[in-house]
Amino acid sequence: MSIQAFVDFLSLEKKYASNTVLAYQRDLKVFQIFLASEYEISDLKAAHYTQIRRWITLLVDGGLSNRSINRKISALNSFYKFLVKTGTLKTSPLAKHKALKVQKKIHIPFSEKEVTAVLSTKRDDSFEAIRNLLILELLYSTGMRRAELINLKISDVDFHQQQLKVLGKRNKERFIPLLNTVQESLKAYINLRNQLVNIQDSDILFLTKKGAKMYGTLVYRIVKNYFETISSKVKKSPHILRHSFATHLLNNGADLNAVKELLGHSSLAATQVYTHNNISELKKVYAKSHPRQTRP
Repeated sequence: MSIQAFVDFLSLEKKYASNTVLAYQRDLKVFQIFLASEYEISDLKAAHYTQIRRWITLLVDGGLSNRSINRKISALNSFYKFLVKTGTLKTSPLAKHKALKVQKKIHIPFSEKEVTAVLSTKRDDSFEAIRNLLILELLYSTGMRRAELINLKISDVDFHQQQLKVLGKRNKERFIPLLNTVQESLKAYINLRNQLVNIQDSDILFLTKKGAKMYGTLVYRIVKNYFETISSKVKKSPHILRHSFATHLLNNGADLNAVKELLGHSSLAATQVYTHNNISELKKVYAKSHPRQTRP
């Protein structure tokens, strides 16, 4: 069973994002080169766990982080599970493998004050100014991912139902309510967008001033530039706005399951990472309110 068959399975059946598929393919080919050079083995299904462990050791010695190594091993693990599923192998050589320990990343969200300050920024009436602030508004008011925003279509905006259709990971659709202020910003942007000359992607909502589809680094740069003078946070990215969206909702009493649906998470465990700030708020309330915390 070839790597290409696995890649086709990820793309066509599992509906993985193209970047994820490419990363899996790249990691498998690198491991294949390692097997050929170290053990003269050309077929991945002939690999043993001791050989995989040797590769892991080399990656560690090369200075690669445990998190990055785990991602590479995840690609191998998925591949071998695919071989077992298709009957090519009886058992995976990674069946008993335990992932390397990694420190949990703590994403510090923007404060509500910081977000308000950015969204209150004075702007001119140019296409890019209107578009950029709308991008910030949407990321914060919907919690969508950067890739989801980039792939939004004009037809995904439903002013009648006051909602937005978002296509998430593995082509899973979800609907997110639109605030009145965001709807007004959307209407202003769409009016300017439709006046662009040489529109290359007529169905895509967010375009560059040249009429082309937006790209990831541009969205990242927009977020970073707007928050640069407002926030002292080390990380200023679209993901931090997503994190701020979830954290602020939870801090203001939103139900965890509701936030899970809005974020498009497949499991509640993925959403619980956003609760650490909510817990800190509860601790403050507890410290102020519990009778055992009072002082004479």
